[in-house]
Formats: sequence, structure tokens, C-alpha cells
Amino acid sequence: MARQIPYGHQSIDAEDIDTVVEVLRSEWLTTGPRVPQFEDGLCRAVGARHAIAVNSGTSALDIAVAALDLPPGSEVITTPFTFAATANAILYNGCVPVFADIEPETRNISPDDICSRITSRTRAVICVDYAGHPCELAEIQEIAEEHDLFLIDDACHALGAEYGGKRLGTFADMTIFSFHPVKPITTGEGGAVVTDNSDLAERVRLLRSHGIDRNIPSPKDQGWAYDMVMLGRNYRLTDIQAALGGSQLRRLEGFLERRNRIAELYRQQLGGIPQVTLPGVKPGVYHGWHLFTVLIEEGIRDAVYADLKAQGVGAQVHYIPIYRFSYYRTHFPSLAPGAFPVTEEIFGKILTLPLYPAMTDTDVAFCADALRHSVRKGRRTA
Repeated sequence: MARQIPYGHQSIDAEDIDTVVEVLRSEWLTTGPRVPQFEDGLCRAVGARHAIAVNSGTSALDIAVAALDLPPGSEVITTPFTFAATANAILYNGCVPVFADIEPETRNISPDDICSRITSRTRAVICVDYAGHPCELAEIQEIAEEHDLFLIDDACHALGAEYGGKRLGTFADMTIFSFHPVKPITTGEGGAVVTDNSDLAERVRLLRSHGIDRNIPSPKDQGWAYDMVMLGRNYRLTDIQAALGGSQLRRLEGFLERRNRIAELYRQQLGGIPQVTLPGVKPGVYHGWHLFTVLIEEGIRDAVYADLKAQGVGAQVHYIPIYRFSYYRTHFPSLAPGAFPVTEEIFGKILTLPLYPAMTDTDVAFCADALRHSVRKGRRTA
């Protein structure tokens, strides 16, 4: 069988497996001790006071927005160059997504364009640390404070990344992580909200589990008593998943080091191709390198993508801008692509190359050689 290299892949070792098996043999499969243990580990890893683990990054985004309790119709500014879940979480909660354009170097939301989109109805900003590169968080924080806006940092790509020497997790009112198999660590599926705000943390915990509060005054013989105080969801993470996450978390540093090493190898091996523009890294940033994206000369990206696939390289396109989806075109017809010129330019050229910790140096060289071949072929046939 020909070599097949996916764009991302989980890294599971014997300790991960043994940890999960231990839970399967225990008394608890869910709502047991492993979830708070995993949450404590997350807090230590990112320096936050509170972590609330849930069953997906999408769920984490949903209840983070819900915890803000925004009036219906409130506007929330975010990037269009992200997975649909970021904007969908705004819609789930009866709010209106307002897109701001991105910066070409990092593909992150532009602070200047955030400012241009603020209206009297704006209540929050959700920034996304695209590919693992932190946003301009200091500048976005200032904007949020000046306009009395909540700030949510969608760091689903960026667990362990640093901005100004500090790990992501406490720059925003709430920070969101994802533990999908291709993310920095995995719980199979899973996510978390981390925050230093005790009130928001309590609201998120209630929303995670039906809005039910079990800590209510009741006679001692009524241990069964509880109250539903919010319209919550069932987004609980199982102990099985949390055990895997805790085991993975112990290897986070090694995962990050390897991701950064692979990115450096790509830079060394792709730097001489004039038709390929490499991603930028701003000063003061420790990149999480969830994705390694390049820009391909205009007009040949799709041909290059197809040829890479034929060679066994699992290239991808991250992302189709959200305003291009039929649902958004139907419900938000004013979102014309021309309003987001940088996003459109990047979308027409961007390509994701494989990057995950188990890749060997030989795998990286194979992908780089394949890209070089595909670019030459694409130029000949354009």
C-alpha cells in the first residue's frame, strides 16, 4: 500500500491505554473522580483558576456564550476564517455573529477591523488563535475593555501556546480548548472552558449539566434534593475520556516541542520555493502549531491539493469562510465576500500540510518533496 500521511492524527501510547483500562475496571465510568483530576491538571497547565471539562470544543463554546447571558439579538464579533462551531455558538444563544477580517500573516482576526465592526449592539468578541498562533491579545483586550465587551478566546488550536511569555488561558474572560484527536492533546472528543472568573465558572458548570444545582438547602434526610436553576445542556465529559486527557496532558510539552520541530523542518525545506509563502510567527509568541499552512501561487492551489492527495499526502484547506456556507448565505445575505478581502485572498491560496507529533523527519521530507513536485506540475498545467 502506498504511503498515506494524514494532515493530523492522535498520538496514543501504552500509558494512555493502561489509564483508560484502569477506569473501565473501576466503579466510575462518568461523573467520577477523573474529571476533576483532569480539570485540575488543565488549570496547572495554563495557569487558570477554574477549568470546566465538557464533551467537545463546540459544547465549550456554546456554554461559554450562554454563561454571558446576553440579550437576544446581541452582536458578537468573530472571525469568518475558522471552523463553523465558533460562529454557530453565537447563533445557538440567540445572538448575531458579526465577522471581522483577518491579518494575512497569521490568519488571525484583525484588531483594527474589530474596531470598525463595533456598534451599539455589540456585547462580546470571540477571537480564534488560528493554527495555534495566539491573536494580538493585548490589543484585543484593550478594545474589549474600552467598549465594555466580554472577550472569549477560542484557543481550540492552541493549548500550550504562549503570548508574551504567558500561556493562553487567562487573557480573556473565558478561554476555550478542544481535545479532538487532531488537537494538541485528545480525550477522543472533548473540550474545556477555563477562566479566572468564579461567577462565570459557576454558571458554566451549571450549564454543563442541565442547569441543575445540587447544593441547595434541604433537610438532612433529603439528600436526593436538587433544583434546576438554568436552562442547561448535557455536555458532561466521561471519566473514560478524562482519564485519557489526563494521561495525554502529561506529554503536552513533548507534543509541543515536536510540533515546533516539524514546523521548523518545513521552513527549512520549503523556503526556496517562490510559489509557496510560509506562515509568519510574530515576536513574543510560542506557537502551538496545530496546523502548518502555506499559501500557494494564485490559480494552482486546487491542482496542487489534488496532486498531493494522489501522492498520499493528506493536505487540507482550513477553512472555507463561514459566510460562504449556504446556511449563512440564506440567513445573513448581507455577508458579502467582498466585505472581507483578506479572508478571500487567503482562502483562495491556503493549503494545510500534515503536522502531528508522530510524524518522522522522513515523513516531513516526503511531504515537502511532494509539495515541490505538485507546484511544478500545477504551474505547467495552469
